[in-house]
Amino acid sequence: MADKEIIATGRRKTSIAVVKLVKGKGRIFVNGKKLTDYIGNRPAIEMLVYRPLVLTDNQDKYDVRVKAVGGGVVAQCGAIRHGIARALVKSNEEYRNVLRLEGLLTRDPRVKERKKYGRKRARKRFQFSKR
Repeated sequence: MADKEIIATGRRKTSIAVVKLVKGKGRIFVNGKKLTDYIGNRPAIEMLVYRPLVLTDNQDKYDVRVKAVGGGVVAQCGAIRHGIARALVKSNEEYRNVLRLEGLLTRDPRVKERKKYGRKRARKRFQFSKR
């Protein structure tokens, strides 16, 4: 797997990101746009996406190409981070312990709770009036 692309899937809420790692200079493209253009001026979210690359010291070794669908931008970035971490483990099994300790290989199971009948939302009740 020297100069082939490594493909992995990441998920978060209802977002799915198909991540391709290719030898490169550390650029990330999401749906054909640069990451900064895709997420706007949000440095915290940008750091979230780069975290697996920084931990494994690969931020200048791979270009990342992503196809992200579903959910919002932040959930998509969580899915991208999950996908990058899984792709890095495919490229080198030694990264598994580092990424596992940071919790980057675990899929975040939190999703929106369904609305219940007799309620306004999942848990919010309708306004109560005594009189």
